[in-house]
Amino acid sequence: MNVPSYFADAESSLDEAAVVLFGVPYGRTSSFRFGAHLAPLAIRQASWNFETFNFRTGKDLRDIPFHDYGNLEVEEDKPSEMVKKTTAFVTTLLKKEKFPLALGGEHAITPGIVHAFPQDIAVVSIDAHLDFRQQYENEPYNHACVIRRLADHLPIDNIAVLGVRSAEKEEFEEAKQQGLFFIDAFTIHEKGMDYALQRAQRHLKQKKIYLTLDIDGIDPAYAPGTSTPEPFGLTPFDVFACIDSFASRLVGFDVVEVCPPYDNGETALLAAKLIRYIIEHVGAA
Repeated sequence: MNVPSYFADAESSLDEAAVVLFGVPYGRTSSFRFGAHLAPLAIRQASWNFETFNFRTGKDLRDIPFHDYGNLEVEEDKPSEMVKKTTAFVTTLLKKEKFPLALGGEHAITPGIVHAFPQDIAVVSIDAHLDFRQQYENEPYNHACVIRRLADHLPIDNIAVLGVRSAEKEEFEEAKQQGLFFIDAFTIHEKGMDYALQRAQRHLKQKKIYLTLDIDGIDPAYAPGTSTPEPFGLTPFDVFACIDSFASRLVGFDVVEVCPPYDNGETALLAAKLIRYIIEHVGAA
């Protein structure tokens, strides 16, 4: 595909930008489908498909200063080293008062980002999986341990997981015993996304929000190119509603687990469109 290698319309310098995109092309703990490390490039290429003007919001991305830093060099690192490098980079962005926006990579990157934030923020995770294992395949920084690693840094009451529909039995029971807030996809289907978001808002009160989107939280009918697909998921419009609900309080965002070898670019297109939607909300604030 003959398009530039940076995210479309990211024409501002780092100093000028309100939002800074960066790729974390990591996939070493993937356990089913492999190729998440290819996602940052695929998402950037897909981003050139869209008009700068958003028909739905009336906003034009050319009016918003944002920068694409490129990728962090983490592909060959051990998971713990990748997390340390990611934390160090995001710490520099936060010192510059930038909004960090990460293109994964697998979900194992998210603790590296969140650990750079103060411990009084909250995390909203859209995910098919509970990700509350203490370790998986003898690795505590595995993609299946993300929420557990976030709970090492944040109070567990500061975490909300939406759209979950898969967990190991012991993992599920321990999450409930420790009081992890989650709403499963079946409840959301029955009662609606507005119901779930109202409950999450009450639970998290007025805290600043970091939003992490595991693309497998969305049903594989819409996002087939993902590392661990799970049927009976959310819709892209559910994700729109989540972004709208928390937009005024967002302090960072990532999209993870896009796995380009397993579709014809549909999932990267969806990820790119949602990234543009996030930028329109937070960059124009």
